[in-house]
Amino acid sequence: MSTDLLEKARTVIRPTRAEMLQRTPSVNRFWNENEDVFEHAWAQWEENGGLADLGLDRSLYAPELRRAVEQAWQDPEQEIAVRALWTEVFPNVYEAQFFDPDKLSILREFLHRAGQADIPLRPPYGLVLNRGGAMLDPRSEGYLAAPSFQAFYKDLMDHFMRPIARLLCPDVYGYDSQTFGFSIQWEAGKDTTLQAHTDASSVTLNINLNLRGEDFSGSAVRFMDPATNSVKDLTFAPGTALIHHGRAMHASKPITQGERHNFVLWLYGQNGQTPYQHGRSDNTVSAQERWSLPRVQPDNFAPF
Repeated sequence: MSTDLLEKARTVIRPTRAEMLQRTPSVNRFWNENEDVFEHAWAQWEENGGLADLGLDRSLYAPELRRAVEQAWQDPEQEIAVRALWTEVFPNVYEAQFFDPDKLSILREFLHRAGQADIPLRPPYGLVLNRGGAMLDPRSEGYLAAPSFQAFYKDLMDHFMRPIARLLCPDVYGYDSQTFGFSIQWEAGKDTTLQAHTDASSVTLNINLNLRGEDFSGSAVRFMDPATNSVKDLTFAPGTALIHHGRAMHASKPITQGERHNFVLWLYGQNGQTPYQHGRSDNTVSAQERWSLPRVQPDNFAPF
């Protein structure tokens, strides 16, 4: 049965890219009608794919960050060690080494093999012209449903991103129960620029997945602060991450050479609620509350 579903997933007639970009009703039907087929196909692909050499686990994180986060989960009063790893590089924009550059090849190889699996993946067509990438969260149509990836993704969101976001952006607490994520691949000559915008998130984590020696030029993320009229272009080193409020105005400058690979991950409240929709600017909570899991169940809201 499972093998038949894998073959069915690989041979199903797919929407054209133009239809997906236009978000025609038939595209929505395609993903909904085949949801179970694709989820079973990803499980079968993983079972048969010889992926034992690609362990997606916490060894992929930068060692200092992993140790500090695990310590904080054991004793939230030790969260100062996590905070010390993040540098404010622009007002309310923070940067840190997130993944270990020496281990990123494992994650990238997994994503490459998943891209070659010939199981339909929905690209992040909320981003104009982006040809690479995939939806990562189960709330999204055509998401990357490989079980080992989903376990890795859930651990990243629950045990790393959410408490770090609460620590650096205190007002997001209570508006951070829901997760959303996608990968992107900007390629010179194909993908151009992403105009100035804000995100439909309470907080955004942007993680670079480029390998050492996999250089690119251009493609800086430009942040703009309306309060001070200041502007700053920030570039990524392999495995580094930027975290910021979704309301922060930012843009991606054109990539001029090479490729840039990233995860873009969002947190928000139920039905897409964010703190700034309610005029909230701060929320004082305890360390124990920051290092806890939300009790709210996942909803079905997807920003795009």
